[in-house]
Amino acid sequence: MDNYGNYYKRPKKPSKFSYFLVALIGAIIGGIITTYVAPTYLYGKIIPLPEIYQYSTEAPIINTIDIKPTDEINTVTAVAKKGMGSVVGITTIQIQQEFIWSRTVEGVGSGVIIDSDGYVLTNSHVIGDGSAKEINVLFENGDSKKAEVVWYDPTLDLAIIKVNARNLLPAELGDSDKLEVGEIAVAIGNPLGLEFQRTVTAGVISGLHRSIQVTRYNVMEDLIQTDASINPGNSGGPLLNSKGQVIGINTAKIQTGEGLGFSIPINTVKPIIERVIKKGNLEPVALGISGSDIDLYERQMGVDIKADKGVLVVEVVPDSPADKAGIKPMDVITKFGNKEVTSLSALRKELYNYQSGDRVRVEINRNGSILNLTVELD
Repeated sequence: MDNYGNYYKRPKKPSKFSYFLVALIGAIIGGIITTYVAPTYLYGKIIPLPEIYQYSTEAPIINTIDIKPTDEINTVTAVAKKGMGSVVGITTIQIQQEFIWSRTVEGVGSGVIIDSDGYVLTNSHVIGDGSAKEINVLFENGDSKKAEVVWYDPTLDLAIIKVNARNLLPAELGDSDKLEVGEIAVAIGNPLGLEFQRTVTAGVISGLHRSIQVTRYNVMEDLIQTDASINPGNSGGPLLNSKGQVIGINTAKIQTGEGLGFSIPINTVKPIIERVIKKGNLEPVALGISGSDIDLYERQMGVDIKADKGVLVVEVVPDSPADKAGIKPMDVITKFGNKEVTSLSALRKELYNYQSGDRVRVEINRNGSILNLTVELD
């Protein structure tokens, strides 16, 4: 298992000569540590699709199954019956670097069908943050199809992939903004690989708006906390409410204590889904800045910024929307539109709600003074 919750098949045992070679090289270069840093894309990565994967103009299929618990069928059973056909297994082939050589490894995760023409939503880390050499999707009926990456964003840990298929059964998407602590939550996925595919676990919504430090430079925010069991391999599978609607995408990227599972709210990715499916691609808007979380900048530079929260503007691209609006280096962005900006990842997520040409009010803290500027996005 790697740090992102993927399970891999054990590689073949190396030969005796390989052991000797490793020992020899280790004696020569012992003490040298190599660190690999994966790139993070500010607005996600867009992958052009081959023509065979393009979106159909036919009327989409919609999941219209109603949840109707009875004395014989409880709510969890009814939710599972509705959601099971929309959950898929995802296997990947990736190249893993180890010291001076590389090896091929297989990863396993989950996903959920979001459109009848073959669009599947999953975690970015399930597809190796776009680096997977091969991606295969396994459906409930046993069919397996190769998939292409449409979009991914490692910071949000979300991705959309597409298979060349029609008339699939998409899951019904719910409204994660209406969730309440204590309501039922059902997770479906492949917790320990394909041997346990489409495992159902149930619990409640334990908390909302959780923030978890994933890496030194990335905090995942606004997460749903649940006590429904979420294990490696569940990554990318859906979290469902009592109506069988998808309210979140489960992630095992966050390794925490027992009984603590986290899910990315479905409303985070809804505007992305809509634009990808309607247009076949996603053209991200550009603000034209490079920025940093205030706490991180203060620690690294040893300075005190006159703001408690927000995104510090480190650099402004000349002739960009930010430059034209009057945003300057060392300004702190505290609000974007009607949403408070608490971090760089929060600003990145908010930008997905806008398109080129939109005019947005931006609140700026400039040396303790609050300014309101208007940005026209490219």
